[in-house]
Amino acid sequence: MAPKKKLFEHKRKLVTILNPKSPISEQYRTIRTNIQFSSVDKEIRTLTVTSSGPTEGKSTTVANLAVVFAQQGKSVLLIDADLRKPTAHYTFNLTNTFGLTTVLTKQMELKEAAVKTKEKNLYILTSGPIPPNPAELLGSRAMEEFMEVVQEEFDIILFDTPPLLTVTDAQILANRSDGTILVVSSGKTEKDAALKAKEALITVNATILGIVLNNKKVKEGQYYYYYGGK
Repeated sequence: MAPKKKLFEHKRKLVTILNPKSPISEQYRTIRTNIQFSSVDKEIRTLTVTSSGPTEGKSTTVANLAVVFAQQGKSVLLIDADLRKPTAHYTFNLTNTFGLTTVLTKQMELKEAAVKTKEKNLYILTSGPIPPNPAELLGSRAMEEFMEVVQEEFDIILFDTPPLLTVTDAQILANRSDGTILVVSSGKTEKDAALKAKEALITVNATILGIVLNNKKVKEGQYYYYYGGK
């Protein structure tokens, strides 16, 4: 991909920064509101965002959700927990020489590895070097300790994870998160795949907050419509 086109793609993904008054940005704020009101008994602070398969828009969704939470005044940490095909460093134009894996392996402290973005209140923890054992690392005692540390430092923590039907990584984090959002792509995600993804989350006792329908075109064909809810 040519550099200019690549830059355009990154900018398009962060519509909540570049065009905060757009209908798409408003839908992300609607999802944020739905998340906040999804549980009356427990505050949602750790959130896993996943999908059934690849290229359904989960990384774009979680990045924009992180932005709208930060715009609300929350201190937000977006963690790229896709330790197989990480993308957050591309989206936010960062390097990926360190990140989650270097923190979990005790090579760096969280405060050193988390990078402050130009968006006020928003920090990014990229994946770091890709490990040979992603699932084992995410299911480790070090990850349990990490979950405790991040909640002391940030109001909202969002995890971008691999697709549910390819590896077990997302299930591991969904089990440890306050809530999980499943992203499906209109006209692309097969019903059976979505149902299997839901079952995979139920199997690990994940709290499913709702489904985000991605890439649903409105009549004018100019915007995409995002819906958050059960």
